[in-house]
Amino acid sequence: MAQDDHSGSELAAADSSHAANVPAVKAGTALVQTDTFENPGFEPHRPRVTDEDPAREKRAQRTVYTLFYLSILGSVWAIAAYMLFPIESNDVGAVRLNNMFIGLGSALALLGIGFGAVHWGKTLMTSAESIDIRHPIGSTETTKQGAVEVFRQADEESGFSRRSVIRNSLIGALLVMPLPAVVLFRGLAPQDQHPVELLSHTMWKKGTRLTLDPSGVPIKAADVTIGSAFHVIPEGLSELHEGRLEEKAKAAVLLMRLNPEELNETEERSTWSYDGIVAYSKICTHVGCPVALYEQHTHHLLCPCHQSQFDVANHCEVIFGPAARPLPQLPIEVDDEGYLVAQSDFTEPVGPSFWERH
Repeated sequence: MAQDDHSGSELAAADSSHAANVPAVKAGTALVQTDTFENPGFEPHRPRVTDEDPAREKRAQRTVYTLFYLSILGSVWAIAAYMLFPIESNDVGAVRLNNMFIGLGSALALLGIGFGAVHWGKTLMTSAESIDIRHPIGSTETTKQGAVEVFRQADEESGFSRRSVIRNSLIGALLVMPLPAVVLFRGLAPQDQHPVELLSHTMWKKGTRLTLDPSGVPIKAADVTIGSAFHVIPEGLSELHEGRLEEKAKAAVLLMRLNPEELNETEERSTWSYDGIVAYSKICTHVGCPVALYEQHTHHLLCPCHQSQFDVANHCEVIFGPAARPLPQLPIEVDDEGYLVAQSDFTEPVGPSFWERH
């Protein structure tokens, strides 16, 4: 006797005499679904208040174009805030005000368009349910003409051509919205100087001591142990009053010490390090993010923004990621007092590679 695993009841073996009375079943038709779901169809259409009340419809229309006009106002305000709250000093408060007011204007520009479009669709566009049947790629001429008719019908149902106030305010908001970005991007570099020339020179020069960031304390070679890494700035940077942030962004350096036997230095750069101590620009050559993660055992530097990796043991060559070239190396040596100093400035521009395109 067999036993059912689910119910625990005993099952009798099939008798051959009963099997003879069972009609033959063709292969592939043993399972027949007789309890399939019926197509429920669409629920009865429920009109909205704007469909039944003309006053509500006009109020919704005013709300939509008001939101689009607010978007235009936000874009204009973002441009005005860029001029009214400039970042012309190292005052952190000025940076905060500039970011806050520009951000508020940009947020209003985006939210105005978004909320206006959603409110337009929910209250004014035709809300009747329909089915969109997918067709194979490569439609016939009749299907193409049907697609044109769909666009015409969509225009009619949305009221895009008919509601001129909403249409014009939306077009105006979309045209004005990118302007703050154009103004902001134009201000990323001084208007009277070439950015390539600016990035070709930093505060580093012959004899400039390497100091800790942000304290400005000079670093002795004896203080740098194997496996350690220091964030470094040039001596005198902390005393700057004008352009300190810009100079730091160009001159920031990572200082590391490896076992000298693990350094694979080329002949022309063999004198750029000191007893296994090497210094490289902290600015990633991809888009300028700070390269701040150092793996001691592998001697790899990692940029956390886009995952570019550089091999410190091989002149910071790129071993992974989108960076296009190695990190620029700062030639260093030791002065008479044992402090680490620069031999010269960087021999190539720091930062993103696209600045090298003259």
